[in-house]
Amino acid sequence: MKSKKFHKPANEIQDLQFFGEFGGVNPSISDSATYTFMHAETMLDTFEGKTEGCYLYSRHSHPSGKYLSMALSRMENTESALVTGSGMGAITSVLLHLLSAGDHVVSSRTVYGGTYAFLKNFLPKLNIDTHFVDITKPDLVEQAIRPETKLIYTEVLSNPLLEVADIEALSNIARRHKIPLVVDNTFTPLIFTPANQGADIVIHSLTKFINGMNDMVGGAVCSSKEFINDMLNVNDGAAMLLGPVMDSLRAAEVLKNLHTLPVRMKKHSENALFLSEEMEKRGIRVKYPGLKSHPQHETFKQMMNPEFGFGGMMTVDLETADKAVRFMEKLQEMNVGYLAVSLGYFKTLFNAPGKGTSSEIPEEEQAEMGLTDGLVRMSVGLDFDIQRTLDKILKVYDEVSSVKTG
Repeated sequence: MKSKKFHKPANEIQDLQFFGEFGGVNPSISDSATYTFMHAETMLDTFEGKTEGCYLYSRHSHPSGKYLSMALSRMENTESALVTGSGMGAITSVLLHLLSAGDHVVSSRTVYGGTYAFLKNFLPKLNIDTHFVDITKPDLVEQAIRPETKLIYTEVLSNPLLEVADIEALSNIARRHKIPLVVDNTFTPLIFTPANQGADIVIHSLTKFINGMNDMVGGAVCSSKEFINDMLNVNDGAAMLLGPVMDSLRAAEVLKNLHTLPVRMKKHSENALFLSEEMEKRGIRVKYPGLKSHPQHETFKQMMNPEFGFGGMMTVDLETADKAVRFMEKLQEMNVGYLAVSLGYFKTLFNAPGKGTSSEIPEEEQAEMGLTDGLVRMSVGLDFDIQRTLDKILKVYDEVSSVKTG
């Protein structure tokens, strides 16, 4: 693992070279579920994890998955990584590998709805409890830790409220209590390198910015060699026994798209900053970590890799659900983007998370954390003429705001 000082994630991606079987500039794809051996002893050693460069069965590992894992570990400055069939596959595998009956988790109160539902509704079936806290207040995190607490879970930039977690402060707490800090970096690849601030395990939904095409789902876990190997243990490793494998073709596609990620992230950030600044000037209730008005703006700046900006995610508060619906439908009619869940696409995507991607969170808890019915989450695309996009958004906003509801 490179030091924080000398680690440049874009350079790590650019320097990747995996030659194809016949000298191709793209690595060859192994279209096999199982692999043959010339000697039975080699098969046994491979099954027990004693060989390098040998493959037994594609649920265990395959060449395309290995190449992508190597690339992601270099990007995140960790020793190793593994890829999974979905982001939730990565999240649930990590949590189930680390936790047992009677354990306790301290988690950010604002996380992806699927993550929240798994922590709040599924893990209690296994007698595992979760305490949700305001992750922007490290003192509350530490107060929530019990003797049975086995990990701290957070997103660097939270979904959907865009709260920023101080990873270094959380890491110091985790180390004091000798528990791992698990960080979801889906919203901010390249912008943050959580391992540099002390995160033990970094999770991604590859579906989003890293792949960038919204044509597949995938996930990743980046961590130490010891942890990744433990997750892949054939006897009790969660990533092995739960079977969240990514197939070879998808892994190869993500690896190719990863090479354009630095260029894409810069443009996503550039466009989102322009839109949020111009909309804020006009008195629109917009939230974006690149704005000085954002409560954790300085925290973000202290952790970020500045060449990639503040990311492509912003929110606009339309105050009521009716106005939010009209706003999104009209934006779609005006070809600004799509009324759709997910993020990181080259077109702008928008949805109302309170009734969509965060609907798993009870309404009273949404209200407590500040997730209003009128909140619209926007994943800003790669628009070349962003002024044209702004003009359309402002026109729609003015139309919607002028309509009286109730």
